[in-house]
Amino acid sequence: MPELPEVEVVRRGLAHWVSGRTVAQVDVTHPRAVRRHLAGAEDFQARLKGATLGEAHRRGKYLWLPLGGDAALLAHLGMSGQLLVQPHDAPAETHLRIRIRFEDELGTELRFVDQRTFGGLSLHESAPQDGVPLPLAHIALDPLDAAFDEAAFHAALRRRRTTIKRALLDQSLISGVGNIYADEALWRTKLHYERPTATLTRPVTAELLTHIREVMGDALAAGGTSFDSLYVNVNGESGYFDRSLDAYGREGEPCGRCGTPIRRRPWMNRSSYYCPRCQRTPRASS
Repeated sequence: MPELPEVEVVRRGLAHWVSGRTVAQVDVTHPRAVRRHLAGAEDFQARLKGATLGEAHRRGKYLWLPLGGDAALLAHLGMSGQLLVQPHDAPAETHLRIRIRFEDELGTELRFVDQRTFGGLSLHESAPQDGVPLPLAHIALDPLDAAFDEAAFHAALRRRRTTIKRALLDQSLISGVGNIYADEALWRTKLHYERPTATLTRPVTAELLTHIREVMGDALAAGGTSFDSLYVNVNGESGYFDRSLDAYGREGEPCGRCGTPIRRRPWMNRSSYYCPRCQRTPRASS
């Protein structure tokens, strides 16, 4: 599933190609793509037609474009969702779910393509104080946000009495971090994924946040991480940060620090990748 860097790459593409344009026509070709819009596909099409899309925003793994007033177009990519800017006459993609045409004469349109149909678009009211769509009210700020509160995050970690990777994937604590970048940041910080959060000192939390920001910044510079053709930017291009991963997906390969083979362990219906020497397994409490 796309994480913060991949979603941010898409946001930047939307800001460049879509923000400020007025919708002329909307075609929903698969109802699951608007299932989060409870009023249905016809209402979605009617309400979006004629709206001018504002500046693209992101909160964690979600994207939205304000529509004026208190309305917003919310996008969630799910596991395979793509927002593509394509010429009007480009052939329709096999898994095209929504097509949005504009009133201008730029010759391009926005397409939502989703093979697995876990993602979707929907219209929602926004909170008047900050303009964030109401379904995202529970989503925490991400570590790249200037308003992210490190002290509050550390205090929340200590209160949760959980393990560090579980905490990093809790979008109500910190948003945008998923399985890939959690493993990468933990490797850089030399923390085992099962390290209890109650044992983290403030300096260790600060170091972890530094590495989260660094690895996400590196991934952004590389256009995100693409293991297959499902994640692409708005121009249909894949990212290449997978070539720079230190832990994730590198089972059996030597650790870049100590040479010990990277291990993979099943974890919450996912996998965790780590170095057994650099990231020691926490001792059981007596």
